[in-house]
Amino acid sequence: MKTEWDYSSLANAYLERPDYSPAAIDAMLAVSQVQTNDSVCDVGAGVAHLTLMLGAKQLQVTAVEPNDAMRANGIKRTESFSNIKWHEGTGENTGQASAQFSLVTFGSSFNVCDRPKALAETARLLTPGGWFACMWNHRDLKEPIQAEIESIITGIIPSYGYGTRREDQSQIIEASNLFGAVVHLDAKVVHQQSVEKCIEAWRSHATLERQAAAKFPVVIDAISKFLLGLKKESISIPYSTNIWMAQLK
Repeated sequence: MKTEWDYSSLANAYLERPDYSPAAIDAMLAVSQVQTNDSVCDVGAGVAHLTLMLGAKQLQVTAVEPNDAMRANGIKRTESFSNIKWHEGTGENTGQASAQFSLVTFGSSFNVCDRPKALAETARLLTPGGWFACMWNHRDLKEPIQAEIESIITGIIPSYGYGTRREDQSQIIEASNLFGAVVHLDAKVVHQQSVEKCIEAWRSHATLERQAAAKFPVVIDAISKFLLGLKKESISIPYSTNIWMAQLK
């Protein structure tokens, strides 16, 4: 399925992205009060980072992903789960029936949707009292290694910014007038990763690729040289999983 941004070339690199904080996911499920075997929809499921965590909670998961290559990786990673089903669709048009899900999630995907349209689609999908949740893993940009990487990026792309993925999502959710009070959750998670795989993960950074354009290979090369220069086999990367969620009115 064609979307504004094509993630096909990043699909394998996305496998090296960090998982979300288990504590944050547990808190989200506690707030939404979903129960075993409840139906949930994971929109923009990618290569199944969040989908796998929801499936492991014995929820009935419908994973919606527009990109063929990403979806293929997700299907492969979840093939042992009989409670996970995959479909082609977007955040604005999931292709799913109305009023069938207790929870609709967007794992690092809400920012690449038309957010008001995605919220309207979510409201259509939810059962009465169901919940919307969107989330991202935010790197700790003050940690020394990550601070140096940011310096490399902004040295090559002075105008670089993370866009809506690092914004407070409360205002856009409230503006829809479809949901109640917004709940914000966050929890720290440390991703231990080999330097080789870390470099591969940077190759999957779609926001960086879009803004760097022709300079993307230059940025990746500079990050690679820095990380290899650390002379370490692996590094610890601190993240915070940030979740914004709200209940259907």
